[in-house]
Amino acid sequence: MTNPDAPVTGAPVATGIARAQDGTLYVNYATGTKLTGVWRVNPKTHTARQIAYLPQTGFPNGLALDEHHGVLYAADSVLGTVWRIPTKVGSRGCAKPAAWATGTKLQPPTAPAEALGANGVKVRHGAVWVANVDKGLLLRIPVKTDGTADPIETRATGLRGIDDFEFTGRDNTVLAALIYSSEVAAVRPDGTHAIVLTSRGGLSNPTSVAIHGKTVYVPSAAFFTMKNPNLLLATRNKHHG
Repeated sequence: MTNPDAPVTGAPVATGIARAQDGTLYVNYATGTKLTGVWRVNPKTHTARQIAYLPQTGFPNGLALDEHHGVLYAADSVLGTVWRIPTKVGSRGCAKPAAWATGTKLQPPTAPAEALGANGVKVRHGAVWVANVDKGLLLRIPVKTDGTADPIETRATGLRGIDDFEFTGRDNTVLAALIYSSEVAAVRPDGTHAIVLTSRGGLSNPTSVAIHGKTVYVPSAAFFTMKNPNLLLATRNKHHG
């Protein structure tokens, strides 16, 4: 199914995904229609239903679950907004999203028109971390006790093409997928960063990072190279978290 009014892709696309402990999946769906929003997949019946509507003109991309507080955070790459969405909804109702965080640090550059802003998002130690793709920023937004957002902090710059990321351990070191350059960067807590994986290792427009034990998983979507989509496995070392 195509839809020329769908932002960025021109066709419906499933983007961010988050998993609850009971196996429930939450998925962002960007369509350019009223179907745009967050969908929940039942782990027993494998059926999906929309639990939140998001703006049709937006592109909900990264998605993170704060299961302790019963909320999701969806990063909109076009509208430069982080949406906060309750997970508890009735069997037929929908949650009411709130524009939880906005501002220039989350927005895409003014040009070109297809530029992307807020994308990858993670919840960690009382804060929401967000990547801005075309501004190359890694951001941290503390969560107040009432659930609202504190001012946005810039934790790293110079990461153009940062898509999604994952924390490596107890500190705030992250491994970040750089989609344009087909690289993965290790970003240290002080904001400095180093390239640790490249296209020479097989990366082809990587979109995210997952870590299990010492193994790092990096999916390559090949959006722009149009060749060699793959899942790369690498071994983490102590120097890079």
